[in-house]
Amino acid sequence: MTGALPKVKIAVIGSAGQLGADVSRAFSDAEHLVIPLSHDSIEVTDQDSVRETLRYHRPETVVNCAAYVRVDQAEEDSETAFRVNALGALYVARVCAEINAFCIYISTDYVFDGEKAGPYTEDDTPRPINVYGASKLAGEYLVRQACPRSVIVRVASLFGKTGANGKGGNFIETILSKAKAGERLRVVNDACISPTYTCDAAAAIVRLLEQVSPSFVHVTNSTSGVCTWYLLAKKAIELCCLNVSIEPVSSDAYSRRAARPRNSALDSRRAAKLIGHPLPDWEDALKRYLKEKGYLE
Repeated sequence: MTGALPKVKIAVIGSAGQLGADVSRAFSDAEHLVIPLSHDSIEVTDQDSVRETLRYHRPETVVNCAAYVRVDQAEEDSETAFRVNALGALYVARVCAEINAFCIYISTDYVFDGEKAGPYTEDDTPRPINVYGASKLAGEYLVRQACPRSVIVRVASLFGKTGANGKGGNFIETILSKAKAGERLRVVNDACISPTYTCDAAAAIVRLLEQVSPSFVHVTNSTSGVCTWYLLAKKAIELCCLNVSIEPVSSDAYSRRAARPRNSALDSRRAAKLIGHPLPDWEDALKRYLKEKGYLE
């Protein structure tokens, strides 16, 4: 896949989700023929549904954004997590191979254990510490095994206009809602992350499809260095001019079913090289997101 692509038919699975909606929009803006496939259109855990739907549409590229993203619930419902994130990914990849379609599988920073001192590169060895991360890593392996013409795109700490299905929005929306309600804000400040605006990630994925893509690519708004959940929340509150205090706390202050990596920051230099420029830094991305949502003029 070298140079600029001619206009192609692209199926986006999970098109109603936070990232899927922006991926569909980005490919459409690039004048590709987009087939948006929401959960009503395709059931990734049903091999017959996947085969029937993709064989009917015959896309040249499939972007699989479908995912079970309930990190804590996955600890108790591992069967569903693996059925969607691993088995579903396998079914999609298999059919992609059958119809000679290029397969893009969206994965996560949570495939890493958080023990590294700096951002993780694509060459670092994954070691997930929760069921969600393990299910996504299994999906990565199965996609690579089933469809040679594939690429794994890892994203992290997503925020976008549509909001995450199953989560009731996203982290920023939750923080701003609590701030406006005058609730006490205590946010983790010892977990390093790479905030990612779905609009920017989607634009990068469009460009990646026009390049000779490696097996794995990290796509994040992480060029300005380390960020934490506390710093992200604090910046959102400052930009919205909300007069509310926010307290930085340790991860140990919260008791959650699923362990979280203390560092899940992703190094996105490979993506920057492939698309010809780095993604905007997370502060710029946050400001544009807040404008898109109507919080800023």
